[in-house]
Amino acid sequence: MRGLEAFGRTRLSKYFFMRDFLYSEIGAVHGFSNIPDNPELAIAAGRALCTQLLDPLQETFGSISVRSGFRAADLNRFGNENALNCARNDVDFGGHIWDRKDPRGAMGACACIVIPWFADRYEKGRNWHDLAWWLHDHLPYSEIRFFPKLAAFNLTFSEVPKRDIRGWIGGNSVVLRAGDAPSEEQAVRAARYFDFPIFRGLDLPD
Repeated sequence: MRGLEAFGRTRLSKYFFMRDFLYSEIGAVHGFSNIPDNPELAIAAGRALCTQLLDPLQETFGSISVRSGFRAADLNRFGNENALNCARNDVDFGGHIWDRKDPRGAMGACACIVIPWFADRYEKGRNWHDLAWWLHDHLPYSEIRFFPKLAAFNLTFSEVPKRDIRGWIGGNSVVLRAGDAPSEEQAVRAARYFDFPIFRGLDLPD
C-alpha cells in the first residue's frame, strides 16, 4: 500500500501527478489493479507526455480533464476482449499501455482528454478540425484520435512520432495520415483558430 501510494504521488510535470492517470472504470467495476509492471518506464513515458503535450495545453487553455490515461496490460486486454473501448494490447503498447514500448521499440504514452474551453464551443457547433489543426501546428504529438462527446481526444506522445490525426465524429475521418503533408496551407489552418488563446498564454505563477 505504501509503495502504491508513493507511486501515485510521483510528480510527472508542473501540473500532473501519476495518480491523475491511474483511475479506470474497468478496473473499478471488474476488480483489476491498474498498476504498471514496469513503473520506471511508465513514469518516463508519462513525464514525456505531460511535459511536452499536456502542460502546454493546460497553460494555454486552462484546466484540462483527463478521461483515461495509463492502462495495465491485463486490464487493457480484458477491455478489448469484452468490447469496452480498448484496442488490442499490441496496438496499445506505447499508447495507453505506458509500460511497454511499441512494436518499433519506441517509448510512448497516451491520455484521453477534454479541453473544456473548446468543448463549450464544440457543443455550439465549432468544427473539431479547428482544434485538430491547432494541435498539429503547436505540439510534437504522435497520434490524435477525436471522439464525438465533448470533442474528447486521445493524445499520444512517442519517441518516434507518426503525426497522424483521425476522428470518429460523423464517421471515420482522416485529417492527416502519417507521412503525408497537411491538406491545408499553414495560413488556412491558422485562420481556423485565429480566436484561440495565445499559445502557453496563461500568466501563471512559477
